[in-house]
Amino acid sequence: MPKFIIEREINDAGSLTTDELQGISQKSCSVLKNLGTEIQWVESYVTKDKVYCVYIAPNEDLIKEHAKEGGFPANKISAVTKTIDPTTSE
Repeated sequence: MPKFIIEREINDAGSLTTDELQGISQKSCSVLKNLGTEIQWVESYVTKDKVYCVYIAPNEDLIKEHAKEGGFPANKISAVTKTIDPTTSE
């Protein structure tokens, strides 16, 4: 199944409280549950003004539907074509 990186522009994302992040996570999981098992949230990275989310889904349209239903921005969606890590150098 394809993996995607979603860039979400959120002002002051890095200043979100634990409770705010929990609320966002709960909303995302609720939407995911309604969308079915084809889409999976892997993890997210929060920076100063953006959140980068890793999702597994059959297509970009399902990612967009999740964003729309959850009220989340999805400013850029990129399909992962390859993965490298330190073992790639061996």
